[in-house]
Amino acid sequence: MTAEADIEGGEVAAPEKKKLPIMLIAMIAAAVVLLGGGAAAYFLLFSAPKTDEAHLAAVPQTFIFNLPTMTVNLRGEGEREQFMKLTVALEVANEEVMTEIQPRMAKVVDAFQVYLRELRKSDLEGSAGIYRLKEELRRRVNIAIFPAQVDSILFKEILVQ
Repeated sequence: MTAEADIEGGEVAAPEKKKLPIMLIAMIAAAVVLLGGGAAAYFLLFSAPKTDEAHLAAVPQTFIFNLPTMTVNLRGEGEREQFMKLTVALEVANEEVMTEIQPRMAKVVDAFQVYLRELRKSDLEGSAGIYRLKEELRRRVNIAIFPAQVDSILFKEILVQ
């Protein structure tokens, strides 16, 4: 076979390139995506962080001191009386603080009652109103039980009617 035999109608026939079928490329890409997704799912679901006892011991324990339920009249904006029922718990760092709070409980309840009776229903609207209430109650209880301190105020029930 000579160069003349390869010439057909004046054109030189180029050797055919071997092309991969598009279907084979799509199957390989799908397999890579599935394997990658499976590996990611495995690592997310089965590789939970390990908690050891030393880590759990480092988390400080807190104690909860429950206050009695309080029902107060809110300051009226109209002719209709409005009430608020509030159940609060105090979060303290240790049992010593709990024992310091008990003899001063009358001061704590009094501080809460005086403040709560000055509130209007509009003062309690939205999450910002509840946050302000929580911070003000914490400030007042810390003043009433000084030098002991309360870490946080926890609302168990808030009902405004």
